[in-house]
Amino acid sequence: MLEEEYQQRRVLPPHLRRVEPPEAPFEFAIRDARLADMPAVREIYNYYVANSTVTFDEDAMTLREWKAKFSYLHKLGMPFLVAESPSGQLLGYALVTPWKQKRAYRYTVENSIYLGPAAAGKGLGRALLGELIERSRAAGLKEIIAVIADQGAEASIALHEKFGFEEIGRMGRVGFKFDRWLGTVLLQKSLK
Repeated sequence: MLEEEYQQRRVLPPHLRRVEPPEAPFEFAIRDARLADMPAVREIYNYYVANSTVTFDEDAMTLREWKAKFSYLHKLGMPFLVAESPSGQLLGYALVTPWKQKRAYRYTVENSIYLGPAAAGKGLGRALLGELIERSRAAGLKEIIAVIADQGAEASIALHEKFGFEEIGRMGRVGFKFDRWLGTVLLQKSLK
């Protein structure tokens, strides 16, 4: 028997091959956050507090703190978005907060995007950031700053760069978490 005949016989005929079912599409809707979303937002954020260096927070945020933050951002007219699955599960969120408290900074904000662990790597971060930029522009904001950990957040840096954020600086050894020093990368995007 020739080698090529042998190889053909080793392959199962199509009717006997196991067919993998197609992966269900990852579906979500982006909408404005509501006060009732804060327990799920808190859970997503606190996962990163406990398990990563993408946030320098070391203590979990309480529901009271999240409700106060929501009310503050709502009062200022700042975009605060959530992504929701068709079944109503919160998959992630994105928001902007004032960069600094002084009045002269009123058109400059810092963005934050956090995804539930099961929602990462499926295009949700890209969708949230794109919508957040558009909503920030519509709100009359002019500059968005991203402050990203210099270790463990490479995907976030790459995502922001794809949306036109440019690196404007780095700060080394400004945070200490999980027994190691961490720095930040600062990126900026103009919304003019």
